[in-house]
Amino acid sequence: MHRIMIVGAGVGGTAILQLLDHLTTLQTIAVVDIREDAPGIIEARKAGIKTGSNWRDFLQEPLDMVFDVTGDRGVFDELLASLSKNTILIPGGIAEIIVRLLQEKDYYIQKLQSFSHRQQIIFNSIEEGMISVNPEGIITFFNQSAERMMGISNEEAIGKHYSAVIHDQGVERVLETGIAEINQELLLDSGKKLVTSRIPMIDENSHQIGVLSIFKDITEVVALAEEITDLREIKTMLEAIIQSSDDAISVVDEKGCGIVVNPAYTRITGLTPEQIIGQPATTDISEGESMHLKVIETKKPIRGVNMRLGPHKREVIVNVAPILVEDELKGSVGVIHDVTEMRRLANELNQAKTIIRTLESKYVFDDIIGDSDEMTLAIEQAKLAAKTPVTVFLRGESGTGKELFAHAIHSESNRHYEKFIRVNCAAIAENLLESELFGYEDGAFTGAKKGGKRGLFEEANGGSIFLDEIGELSLSTQAKLLRVLQEQEIVRVGGSKPIPIDVRIIAATNVNMEKALHDHTFREDLYYRLNRMPIYIPPLRKRLEDIPQLAERLLSKLNREYGRNVTSITPTVLQKLKAYRWPGNVRELENIIGRAMIYMPTNESELHERYLQIPSNQENTDAKGTLNVVKVEGTLEEQISHFEKQIIQQALECCQYNKTKTAKMLNISIRNLYYKLEKYELA
Repeated sequence: MHRIMIVGAGVGGTAILQLLDHLTTLQTIAVVDIREDAPGIIEARKAGIKTGSNWRDFLQEPLDMVFDVTGDRGVFDELLASLSKNTILIPGGIAEIIVRLLQEKDYYIQKLQSFSHRQQIIFNSIEEGMISVNPEGIITFFNQSAERMMGISNEEAIGKHYSAVIHDQGVERVLETGIAEINQELLLDSGKKLVTSRIPMIDENSHQIGVLSIFKDITEVVALAEEITDLREIKTMLEAIIQSSDDAISVVDEKGCGIVVNPAYTRITGLTPEQIIGQPATTDISEGESMHLKVIETKKPIRGVNMRLGPHKREVIVNVAPILVEDELKGSVGVIHDVTEMRRLANELNQAKTIIRTLESKYVFDDIIGDSDEMTLAIEQAKLAAKTPVTVFLRGESGTGKELFAHAIHSESNRHYEKFIRVNCAAIAENLLESELFGYEDGAFTGAKKGGKRGLFEEANGGSIFLDEIGELSLSTQAKLLRVLQEQEIVRVGGSKPIPIDVRIIAATNVNMEKALHDHTFREDLYYRLNRMPIYIPPLRKRLEDIPQLAERLLSKLNREYGRNVTSITPTVLQKLKAYRWPGNVRELENIIGRAMIYMPTNESELHERYLQIPSNQENTDAKGTLNVVKVEGTLEEQISHFEKQIIQQALECCQYNKTKTAKMLNISIRNLYYKLEKYELA
């Protein structure tokens, strides 16, 4: 009994399951599909067959054969890599052909059964039963009409002496004399009368080999049907299977000369059938030895051998098995898997997984904490925006959670299965920003990648793109972004052909846009395009009642990051947190709680006031607005670095963590500020 697992329970998998159910030599032990409501899963459960959504759960079962009917090449490759060498893996293409072959078989069986049924009706209308015995009087034939008449089954009658089944002395006479007795009356023990003819059976040597009794007026004739399959049709179907297989197949005769190769073999090796058929099995080998010859010599299969075939030395894995007909060697068949293609597909899969990990959105609206009226309004507006393709403009101070809102809007939208691209417009150099956003053509500039490069807008096609710090864009880049919003198309750097895109834009800024418009650093037309759905995220000082919930969520987050177990915060600490004006908003709250947890002993689980370090609400400036700097010891370089870090920190707090204002206050460029923030870990 061969044990079978079916992977994929759609139409094809269900057909295989139904057809295998009629074969006594094959047993289906498991049906697997990622959909619990797949038709094959439902039918397997009714039949008491194991089901599941992951084929790996059944690898411990002894398997002789696996049908992959998913149509997914990735699933086939994983199965191929995971199954034991003794398990035959039938890919989707072959499985489909087998289904068709089995369906054809079923059709002819049904046709034969229909014919047999009609034949049975004819025999039933004759109403004759038949019993034959051998020279010793042992019953050798017993039809259904005889079963009904004698009240004994065929299995019980065959092999018994006729006298144990029917009291018919005439059978003994015909055995002794060899003379037929026609139309003789016979009375059964049941009281029923029959007319029977007893005819001696003579072989070609005129020897009597038994007696045939025919009982007239018996209606049933047992019709035993067996499968009839046209050999020519089987040959045609097998050739079709070999020719349509995606795996390369090579067949040699018992002398090691090629007799069959399929198109996949030519594609992989580069050798035509004319170059192989009739030639020795070593013809196609560029590195290694012929597995066909080894199998012919040993009559044992060989699996998983790495070789190089053809003029291009294509790296392949070869499985070869002997062809035995009634234990006589007729040749061998080899299945060749292209390792180059497998590695390419594996690399593409890994790249896809990497892209998915980097492009997916991380947060949903449940991750946004806040019950205050201001925050509730912002969340409700964001949920409404998520249900439409409208451009969203997130406004708010630094650290209020604009990126969190952007993630949640994408996750709640009908684009949540597509890409989510995040772009910090201020963190990319001006001379690179345009090519990063819109891509470039081959040879667009010195150092351009050969063949060009897709931009972030093209990468986000079908999904969403989050443009953070959009207020820092140059006027020229603003003009190109305006074209994207108006025309729903981009033009690569160095190109002239517009590329249509379908991207949902979520923009964010902490810049005073009204002042930027007044100062002509931001285009009015772009502003009004972006401002169709403005959402103002309130600063923390305007929703102090949310601090207990925020602190609780931050404790849970920081416990995971720091490996701590701080479970609560004292009421005194919460009171102090509510009394502070939070120029750095939620980001500053996280920093202060995290710093307090670092200072706490590891055996304490409650955050006390003594570990809390909250800055003064005087914004760390003197009466004239100059920054206060505390003197420290150390080398000149160490003191300069310390003072620079302290000055930047105090400037950030003074400007309520508005980076544009901070850069202007310190009279440095915004990009230089980002560099220093990263250097001193202040970002």
